[in-house]
Amino acid sequence: MSWLWAIIVGFVLGLIAKAILPGKQQIPLWLTTVFGILGSVLGNAVATWIGVEDTKGIDWTRHLLQLIGAVAVVGVGDMIWASIKGNRQRA
Repeated sequence: MSWLWAIIVGFVLGLIAKAILPGKQQIPLWLTTVFGILGSVLGNAVATWIGVEDTKGIDWTRHLLQLIGAVAVVGVGDMIWASIKGNRQRA
């Protein structure tokens, strides 16, 4: 069940990250989900590093860090995807 939950959270975070980033991202939906999962893991790591991984009630700080991580990973991943996709079309 934890894998299913990670996929759902990654999908939602990836879509929110794509909505936050300006312009149109060229990455497919499956890659958006993967980048959302990676951003969530990155946000959890930062939350653990600064000591806010588990608080009383809703972990707003951890969720915000997960979203920031997803935005960063989706943004960088989209640039890499566009450069790879562009190179394939030229070859």
